[in-house]
Amino acid sequence: MSTSLTAAQKTNSTGFPKPSELIEITGAHQLEAADRAIQNMLFQYAHDSGRMTAPDAEWELTFSDIRRALSKHESNDRVRASLDKLMNIQVVVHYLSGRGEPRTMKTHLLEFTDTDDKDGDSATVRFGIPNKLRTALARSNRWGRVRCEVTYAMSSKYAIALYELVCLRINLNTCVEAFPINRFRELLGVPPGAYSDGQDFRRKVIEPATLEVNRLSDMHVDIELRRKHARAAIHEVVVAWRKQEGDEFRASMQERDRSKIGRKARLRGKVETAIAIRTIS
Repeated sequence: MSTSLTAAQKTNSTGFPKPSELIEITGAHQLEAADRAIQNMLFQYAHDSGRMTAPDAEWELTFSDIRRALSKHESNDRVRASLDKLMNIQVVVHYLSGRGEPRTMKTHLLEFTDTDDKDGDSATVRFGIPNKLRTALARSNRWGRVRCEVTYAMSSKYAIALYELVCLRINLNTCVEAFPINRFRELLGVPPGAYSDGQDFRRKVIEPATLEVNRLSDMHVDIELRRKHARAAIHEVVVAWRKQEGDEFRASMQERDRSKIGRKARLRGKVETAIAIRTIS
């Protein structure tokens, strides 16, 4: 953990400094991959403006800029739907008060959106971030450098969440962390009650998340699903990570630069070498 404030950090080639308070939000299970990618774009734009702590700060982007987080083939209607989600869903943010006391905030991610009634690439959206949330983020001194182009390339919301969790931890002295299963589900944004069966959880959440992180980012992740005995439910998820190097790193960059068309098939064709998931009992 650094004693420097996240707000004082600059975006660079390794990504924008996303506060831990945003990376580890819970209650965001309604957000899909495109929604999460747009959220990153908006918060990076706000951070890079240097006005995150300015009174009544607001920002403006064109719809064509925002659509880059989806696809050039998407319509503005899809962007509007994502903006509505970001403004309307309530998330839980754990943060430290000005006196250093841990607190829990329930908030929306956007305070308002103000969009052109006309359509087209030149149409714009103005947006604001809730003042209480901006204040909490201004006190943040722990962040992960998130590369927006990586999150744009991912189709799994669980992959984006896993990638950001690793970004937050990649420079720690340790490279392994164990999460209680319920905590891990919350951090990845798994809907309550969904994929309660261990096999479904592995197939629908862990495998697509790990595959996309390993093939589209500059990180490599291995996951263990732990049970107390063979018939017990999963009680713990162990995540190990490292930075990619050499051919592995170059292959991920090349795939990220390729068209999204056919990507799932390409990734699945290399699934045996791309993921390593073990169940320990």
